[in-house]
Amino acid sequence: MEFIYEYGLFLLKVVTFVVAIGVVIGLIVSAGARQKPSATGAIQVTKMNDRFDEMSQSMKHAMFDEDVIKKEEKALAKEKKREKKANKQKLKSDEVTEEPKRIFLVDFDGDMKASAVSQLREIVSAVLFVATSKDEVVLRLESGGGMVHSYGLAASQLDRIRQREIPFTVCVDKVAASGGYMMACVADKICAAPFAIIGSIGVLAQLPNFHKVLKKHDIDFEMLTAGEYKRTLTMFGENTEKGREKFVEDLELTHGLFKDYVHQQRPIVDIDAVATGEIWFGTKAKENKLIDELTTSDDYITGLAADYDVFSVTYSAKKSLPERLGLSVQMGIEKGISRVLEQFQTSRFFQ
Repeated sequence: MEFIYEYGLFLLKVVTFVVAIGVVIGLIVSAGARQKPSATGAIQVTKMNDRFDEMSQSMKHAMFDEDVIKKEEKALAKEKKREKKANKQKLKSDEVTEEPKRIFLVDFDGDMKASAVSQLREIVSAVLFVATSKDEVVLRLESGGGMVHSYGLAASQLDRIRQREIPFTVCVDKVAASGGYMMACVADKICAAPFAIIGSIGVLAQLPNFHKVLKKHDIDFEMLTAGEYKRTLTMFGENTEKGREKFVEDLELTHGLFKDYVHQQRPIVDIDAVATGEIWFGTKAKENKLIDELTTSDDYITGLAADYDVFSVTYSAKKSLPERLGLSVQMGIEKGISRVLEQFQTSRFFQ
């Protein structure tokens, strides 16, 4: 009886908590419906060279004597002063001072829907306002692929960089597969870590079918369409062989478009040999010419920092009040459920 009492008390707490959260969510949704749309967001630019210098100085201060560090700092200060004086003299003599080369560093972490493409399009647009053929865009890409149309748009956004003839490099530390590789192949150069996952040039579609379950329980399911192939396969209706054949035909068509796109971007690749849906680690991907260089993004970027000004470009989307409240509510729900479960588990443990 004590266990039943404890269990009933636990259920009552959960129901009360869920009802309260439902009321709060309803108020937030209602407020969101009345609120005017907020500003879209803002581009943020960070100079990475300063960060690299800070890291170097921190290591030197930990390893060397103060006298050695002071001598090095004086030497660097003299060098900067000399460069500044030389630049002034060039300006006085009407000589054209060459602008420093720049690296624009962009990150893309892809999910199934390539949700980050909305930020990517803003970043690409911002970079194209200032970048020239003397600069370089470096994309740190991580994605296992996802929806065809979403990753097709992401690849098209990156293609805008190549159309402007701005050097473009993609660095892959973990994975660029399927739609992720569709994005990567747009680059002039692809770098990947030795054990990064590359490839998966194929198309996949899968869905469950509950027709037999519904039939077993005498449940009818009707789906009305206009057009012979408006719906080929369905989750609840009875699938036909004709529908399956059309579905596979569509998959093959999409795969053909994928292969053509990769071959167009990287003609050095034997597309028939690699477009089997297989994946390769970085070392094997280089042998198959899917990538150009074996290195991590860190090595690639820090190696350029001595000759380039490296700028990290991100896009911060502004969230409306309901969105911010919704995030707070979500966190509150997670914490609340954890506490209730923890309390119940604790009471069970001490019985």
